[in-house]
Amino acid sequence: MAASGGVEVENETIEVAMKAAIIVVVLILILAFLFGSTYVGRRNQMAIKREAVNAAWAQVDVVLQRRADLIPNLVETVKGIAAQEQKVFGDIAAARAALIGAKTPADKIAANGQLDSALSRLLVVVENYPQLRSNENFRRLQDELAGTENRIAVDLRRFNQAVQDYNTYISLFPNSLIAGFAGFTRNDAYVKTEEGARQAPRVNFDTNKPATAPAPAPAHP
Repeated sequence: MAASGGVEVENETIEVAMKAAIIVVVLILILAFLFGSTYVGRRNQMAIKREAVNAAWAQVDVVLQRRADLIPNLVETVKGIAAQEQKVFGDIAAARAALIGAKTPADKIAANGQLDSALSRLLVVVENYPQLRSNENFRRLQDELAGTENRIAVDLRRFNQAVQDYNTYISLFPNSLIAGFAGFTRNDAYVKTEEGARQAPRVNFDTNKPATAPAPAPAHP
């Protein structure tokens, strides 16, 4: 009887241990599933936000190229009346070449700032030649360029918002841990603006209106 009782106790102990082991395994599987689901879900969200940054930049790139395409015709029109302003024309050509040759968003943003500065110097030249106001080709080009400048301002603002949204998301805990494992890093290729300068950069070649200051300097990653 004693031996039989000992076997029953031993069997009960084994059964309890097996049940405990099963519970532990189930809990581990549940935790692994929850962690895996969280990891995959948040990683996918990071990928979506990173692609949103890329898409926003692609739109900025399109309008920057559009402006770069307009500038040669504009400069040639001004040259027809102000051919002696070679330094200004050379500065614009160099800034445009830098913009076209830039490979990264940070480099293109920096080159865009240089082009803004060069175009602002062209404003001074234009103000000295009021006869440009009666040039139909010039007026058409100035309207196209002004519209493009406004489009650049809008798209740069959207790009900044997308970058900020992405950076904020990967900085939050536990996203920061997942970002480290998955290879998502901070993107600092955004445009910094100073207080009082947060307005659409516009190029105004109408000599009856004051010129707008060029866009502020960009941040570098």
